Amino acid sequence: MSTIDPSRLLQMRSSILNQNQALQRAAGRGGIGAAEGTEAAPDFGAAINNALQQVNAQQAKASQISEAYERGDTHDIVSVMIERQKASLGFETTLQVRNKLLSAYRDIMNMPV
Repeated sequence: MSTIDPSRLLQMRSSILNQNQALQRAAGRGGIGAAEGTEAAPDFGAAINNALQQVNAQQAKASQISEAYERGDTHDIVSVMIERQKASLGFETTLQVRNKLLSAYRDIMNMPV
């Protein structure tokens, strides 16, 4: 039979306590792996809101450039089409993200408890 070495046991206990304290400090400042002096990441809602605002701004810019072209203020059809495609791509991406979120929500709601 082997005997338990008390010094080894105390060393393991000390190591566990040190790890626990490090985890508590990390949790107190925004999570594990957060660097000193950095802000915590924005929440999911804020990220979605920011993305929607960017898509809205791109749509507004495309509308302004299209209207300027229709009025004859500019003759650069290439920039008009590029801006419209950027706005379209942003909207399509937003639509696909929304569809994936709804699908995930339905999957979660249909899970048996």
